Amino acid sequence: MKKLGILLIIAFITFSCAKEEKALSNAELFAKIDTEIKANSQAYKDLKVASETIGHRLTGSENGAKAETFAYNKFKEYGFDDVVYQPFAVEAWSRGDVSLEIDGNDTKVVTLGHSPVEAKVTGNIVDMGNGLEADYAANPDAVKGKIALMYIGILPDSGEGLTNLHRSEKSAIAIKYGAIGIIIINQVDNGVLLTGTASVTGALLPIPAMCIGKEDGMALKEKLKTSSSTATISMTNNSSMINARNVVATIKGSEIPEEEIVIGGHLDSWDLATGAIDNGIGSFAVIDIARAFQANNLKPKRTVKFVMFMGEEQGLFGSRHMVAEAVKEGSIDKIKYMMNLDMAGNPVGMNAGGQLNDEKFFTELGATIQQQDSIFKNSFSNRSGLHSDHQPFMLEGVPILSVHSNLDRSIYGCYHSDCDDFDLVNEEHITNTARFGTMILYGLANAETLPATKMDSETTKEFMIKNNLKEKLIIGGDWKWEE
Repeated sequence: MKKLGILLIIAFITFSCAKEEKALSNAELFAKIDTEIKANSQAYKDLKVASETIGHRLTGSENGAKAETFAYNKFKEYGFDDVVYQPFAVEAWSRGDVSLEIDGNDTKVVTLGHSPVEAKVTGNIVDMGNGLEADYAANPDAVKGKIALMYIGILPDSGEGLTNLHRSEKSAIAIKYGAIGIIIINQVDNGVLLTGTASVTGALLPIPAMCIGKEDGMALKEKLKTSSSTATISMTNNSSMINARNVVATIKGSEIPEEEIVIGGHLDSWDLATGAIDNGIGSFAVIDIARAFQANNLKPKRTVKFVMFMGEEQGLFGSRHMVAEAVKEGSIDKIKYMMNLDMAGNPVGMNAGGQLNDEKFFTELGATIQQQDSIFKNSFSNRSGLHSDHQPFMLEGVPILSVHSNLDRSIYGCYHSDCDDFDLVNEEHITNTARFGTMILYGLANAETLPATKMDSETTKEFMIKNNLKEKLIIGGDWKWEE
């Protein structure tokens, strides 16, 4: 009888706790979450430590491996039993030496990723404006056997209605038209140089690609209006098979564990600085959101996987691997949503990509978050882009989610450059990402009914077309539909 009495007491306490948790409205629960994160957020501190003790987080490098271990240990420290590495092997790239002479004068330059292991070319420079397909249409042979010069964005004096392309897509177009070298002009003042991959596939380019500063580039454009210029490009780089690891921490769903919500941010960075903005503020916020789930004993209906992706910068290697494995194992249909934080911070709203069944879900969720702090404006959009870790999921029809950031635009001038260091990070902003990100993720993972479902292949195709992604996917070799 005594044993039975104890069991009944335990059962009553368990039932009462569950009832109390269920009785909490989202507003009450979010207030509890908000108080805890504002008091205990570790995102800023963890990123500071990583920046100071690891440095850059280039995939395949010793630093990259240290970052993977750092993330794994943090998940463990924050109470996760289910933490695993997801290893993958891929051919990765790192820079060597580079020089650029224009009309015999040295020009400050940085190599773009996946340029050849060794290259030395000399040729006339041809100004191709924005570097879009339309810029080549009037004279398709303009850059054949020559060096293509292009602006990384859309030039201020361009016509209306132009859609910019990624630097890798612009490089692919230049290669298609026979260029022997590529010089991209950065759009940031004061000679800031930008790196990043110039390859749409993550494979080595057949020609060298590089970036010069805005001031040097605009002066060169002016010169080319009245005279010719010749450039000599010399570079060495490294490319070899490397081993890297995604890091995955899992909270099993309390009611529908077979349904999974993935939240991720890429842990890797380029090597010119510590990658604090791209993507320390995103990936370390994800780790803190995971910490907050454990600290607040959040047990959503669906399974949540917190993922630190590696290899994003060099071609979405980690996320492509995760999706390919899920397709191979037949588990891709378990992934019901993918939330991506890439250079995201100080959220004021949400973007839900995919075919929505219930837009109201997000506006109501946002309104509840707004009750905690009016700096969250509850803005909403339904659009999709490319070139981050949501892309492989999206191409399999998985609905995607991101946030509308409200960061100081000036920090983006250091994107992929040698000034992307920890001094750019705002503690309040990264804490806000953890606060609102936790609420968004919990609201989604605990929803009675998800606001979007996985799209079939034809619907995914139409969604890509609607979002003006077809041309970019074709250039990148990711358009998988027959015409």
